Amino acid sequence: MPITLTQSLLSIYNPAMTHTIEPIGTVHSCFKELFGIPRQPGLVKAARGWIEFYPPYNRAEAFNGLEGMSHLWIIFLFHKSLHNEMSLTVRPPRKEGKRMGVFATRAPNRPNQLGQSVVELERVETRHGKTTLYIKGLDLIEGTPVIDIKPYIPYVDSIPDAHGGFAHLAPEQRLQVSFSDKASQQVDLFEKQHPQLRQLISDILQYDPRPVYVRKLAHKKQFGFFLYDLDVKVEIMDKGAVQVSNVVFSAQGTEHPYSDP
Repeated sequence: MPITLTQSLLSIYNPAMTHTIEPIGTVHSCFKELFGIPRQPGLVKAARGWIEFYPPYNRAEAFNGLEGMSHLWIIFLFHKSLHNEMSLTVRPPRKEGKRMGVFATRAPNRPNQLGQSVVELERVETRHGKTTLYIKGLDLIEGTPVIDIKPYIPYVDSIPDAHGGFAHLAPEQRLQVSFSDKASQQVDLFEKQHPQLRQLISDILQYDPRPVYVRKLAHKKQFGFFLYDLDVKVEIMDKGAVQVSNVVFSAQGTEHPYSDP
């Protein structure tokens, strides 16, 4: 069922400005839990998903001309943060614990919980009168409500001399990633269903998805996360290297504990 978001704060100042927003669709993503999701879109280019649109927004005429676009802006709802208490300061991963103003970050815990991501459009597909968009490079969890989509227009959306403050450069690749013989064979098998699975796992891990406080726990030698319908187990080899030890089918696909298995 679509989620209705009412901008009630506007009514405090002008009741006539109250506005209701209804999602037009939902994201189906390779990411089934928050842990492991890239902290920005485009960092993990092998991350794939698709957008299911609700009627009448799934009709083909709504997408006429979109096939010529390579990238899209996805405006969405941080639905996992709807019940969190909003704070004017947050701790972005880049600052490793230092608080920054919420408006200087892209943190999900923010006023109205609205987010935007730029993704690559792989293809537009219409079947039985319903149109679906297949996308990649996403940083969105399964079930993310989509508020709107807009084409990425290079001549206005790309600003080469822009400054990004403390997040001006892409994050460093912290970890070297390897696969055990067992995990390598498992990935080869699952790649028939999930193309570029090895690349997807490697790209996620090289940026070290663990929260800062978990990285500092020396006794934690293993962790895991879910991708698609798979449970991925990882062993910490040393400070700068991890090894994927096991990749198995899992129907669970819920939040993964940080503790050792």
